[in-house]
Amino acid sequence: MGEKKWYVLRTAGSKEKKAKDYLEKEIERSNLQDQVSQILIPVKKEIVTKNNKRKEVERLLFPGYILIQAELSPELEYIIRNLIPGMSGFLTEKRSSAENAAQTERVPVPLRDAEAQRILGKQDENAEAPAETEIDYTVNDSVKIIDGPFSGFSGTIDDIDADRSRLKVVVVIFGRKTLLELSFTQVTKE
Repeated sequence: MGEKKWYVLRTAGSKEKKAKDYLEKEIERSNLQDQVSQILIPVKKEIVTKNNKRKEVERLLFPGYILIQAELSPELEYIIRNLIPGMSGFLTEKRSSAENAAQTERVPVPLRDAEAQRILGKQDENAEAPAETEIDYTVNDSVKIIDGPFSGFSGTIDDIDADRSRLKVVVVIFGRKTLLELSFTQVTKE
């Protein structure tokens, strides 16, 4: 038995999860589990604030690609290239055929160990790291307060603390400028 290497598979846009599910089922159906160690879709966790609701989402690090650690056999290569809906095959390179130098074929190229470790290290780091907050506010944006004791007031953003998901907003109350600290969910853009 040979050594298992990491390969990059191309998928149709936004079909990574479905292609991975189909691939796992087809490998199991064909009884090739001993040839495949892992199938991975590298993702990054982020916190997105939309419609005043905070939600943790997973963003793809490499949209349109799946990683597979496998000992590539002709049967497994055939399954990946021809039987999986939404998958268009491997990242390949052209090589001259041994029988006919004029004829070229596309051969799957494994990732170099350093590349694979970098990608896997990034994936592990993202799995353990807290989700990052995606901010759709900038300093000096006009916002309306929609929650809390100052609901209905308008102001401008003075400072953004993404780590704590807080904003400092300058509001005019009774003719005086007042600095309020609010969460991202307490305001909406005007």
